[in-house]
Amino acid sequence: MAADHPGAPPVRYLGPAEIRDLATGLGLSPTKKLGQNFVHDPNTVRRIVDAAGIGPGDHPVEVGPGLGSLTLALLDRCGRASAVEIDPRLAELLPATCAERAPGRPLRLVRADAMTVTAADLAAAEVHGGTAAALADPPTALVANLPYNVSVPVLLHMLAEFPGIRTVLVMVQAEVADRLAAAPGSRAYGVPSVKAAFHGRVRRAGAIGRTVFWPAPKVDSGLVRIDVFGPGSPAGEAPWPVDAATREAVWPLVDAAFAQRRKTLRAALAGHYGSAAAAEAALRAAGVDPGLRGERLGVADFVRLAGVAAGR
Repeated sequence: MAADHPGAPPVRYLGPAEIRDLATGLGLSPTKKLGQNFVHDPNTVRRIVDAAGIGPGDHPVEVGPGLGSLTLALLDRCGRASAVEIDPRLAELLPATCAERAPGRPLRLVRADAMTVTAADLAAAEVHGGTAAALADPPTALVANLPYNVSVPVLLHMLAEFPGIRTVLVMVQAEVADRLAAAPGSRAYGVPSVKAAFHGRVRRAGAIGRTVFWPAPKVDSGLVRIDVFGPGSPAGEAPWPVDAATREAVWPLVDAAFAQRRKTLRAALAGHYGSAAAAEAALRAAGVDPGLRGERLGVADFVRLAGVAAGR
């Protein structure tokens, strides 16, 4: 169901013809480097917003809005949105597209790289189609079709930079979706699984075929939802401090544990601790069997081990 916007005309979504017309007008050829595959199916963007479970009270931020298909769905549902776009041509066009097809709904647009964008960058960016006051609060949701070549780093950066986010719904390559949502002990479980689960409860939220994109990618896509730990979240309060200090302690352990998956933790963490004996001592102090491999540990195990390493 769309949000209620008294006096505002209905949102007009983009279809295949409109997407190609906009691209032609820009002289745009989608680039693999920027991960540009544009969704041209209105039902798909509505499905993404439905899966996110967001509504008029939310402030969604989108990464890589492209030609605006998902942006229009976010504006329709929430009545406002923020977006981060690195391509200057697309950033130039997006406000006009939204003003024409979703009038009366404010959009804040920051022209930046999502790998390095900051909360301050977003707060200082121009608001189109409304007042800055309408988007003064921090984002509460991340909803995006992430560039496949940098999807996990972008996701983790946005979660770290915008702690007010409570819901994440991202479309990524199907294989990456499997990794993000994998449970300990499974074949797909690895670094992305642990680092995503550090922030909240992660699950697959659906599959997306190739035909809804232009140009069609060579891989299938998957939806991943994260209910981020915090007040009012379905995931509840965080079981550990979700802050920079904890991440800086946990991330190196996770990276080392999975660098050579076939090694036991005693061997895999020897470099981190200075010796295999020191690694074994730290693991035993944290209640972790040194003979296990990294794929058997959950986030709580890594956090506990990091606490031991930091002397907490």
